[in-house]
Amino acid sequence: MTYDIAIIGAGPAGCLFARQIARTGKKILLVDGQNNKNRKPCGGLLAPDAQKIFAELDLTLPGSVLVSPQIFSVKVTDLESGFVAHYQRHYLNMDRYAFDRYLLSQVPETVNIVEGRCSGIKRENGLFSVTVGETVYTAVYLVGADGAGSMVRKTFIGGKMPHFTAIQQFFNAEGDENPYYSCIFDSKTSPSCSWTMFKNGSLIYGGCFPTEGSREAFERQKKRFEKFIGRELGEPTRTEACLVCNPKRFRDFKTGADNVFLIGEAAGFISSSSFEGFSSAFSSALSLADAFSRYGDSSKAVLRSYKRLTLRLRLKLWLKILKRKVICSPFLRRIIMKSGVSAIKMR
Repeated sequence: MTYDIAIIGAGPAGCLFARQIARTGKKILLVDGQNNKNRKPCGGLLAPDAQKIFAELDLTLPGSVLVSPQIFSVKVTDLESGFVAHYQRHYLNMDRYAFDRYLLSQVPETVNIVEGRCSGIKRENGLFSVTVGETVYTAVYLVGADGAGSMVRKTFIGGKMPHFTAIQQFFNAEGDENPYYSCIFDSKTSPSCSWTMFKNGSLIYGGCFPTEGSREAFERQKKRFEKFIGRELGEPTRTEACLVCNPKRFRDFKTGADNVFLIGEAAGFISSSSFEGFSSAFSSALSLADAFSRYGDSSKAVLRSYKRLTLRLRLKLWLKILKRKVICSPFLRRIIMKSGVSAIKMR
């Protein structure tokens, strides 16, 4: 059997695209490489833009996906200057793996969901051969929803994408009297940001670091944070790491070519200032589904439409690149934090 579309990756982008495109009657293959032992490291916060897309699709979120506590502000900490400021935020605190499983449950039964890692992709006689385990599947179109280290992008699109290594550790925080979500800056150990958050009695400390020497930089920053708060976090109960896209230029955003399409982080669609990716994953998935619905018989027309539909998203993410240059500049960040602009006055 030859599928119309093979989707590599069953994260937020892949699942939502499969859900939408299945309604057109096309034969869809969805490769799901995630399981309970192989989870996507992620902060698991659902931003307002992503919540809005859920509302537009008339989707609801089951309580089993949410975790405690729900937090209404971010505590921004500059380890070098010692400045601390609070800013209002409207994120939903979730279990990322439970969220992914919920999205997968929304994919129609007409989609063939194959569990396992994609170990190889090649183009043969105008079709794509996708190897999962010992089985080879064929498809007319290929959609890469396989994240920062996208095999689809590397194999067929090219264009080297800058990356960070994201590392986060879990610590026991039962009984903590003041759980909070924080954004941490420390230019001595990372040109990017780090974070803390609480989930059901666990504290997560994580951050994004240059890939070379990332673990050493993470440990140094963690010690500097412990010194700043005046206590040790203790022994971690779990450590996770993965690649994260670090777009630096507008051309780092790639939509596809020659019957290959990219959505979500595989396309470089992620906020480089906060590394929030759910809203971009959903937006790009819907845009590609719309393009296929309109021009499904013409690959070139689909790609043109997809590029046009994602132009606003790409411009928005380019502005996030500029924003990161401001907030990750120690001098400019201190001016902003000291001014108190947009900050909450704590009582």
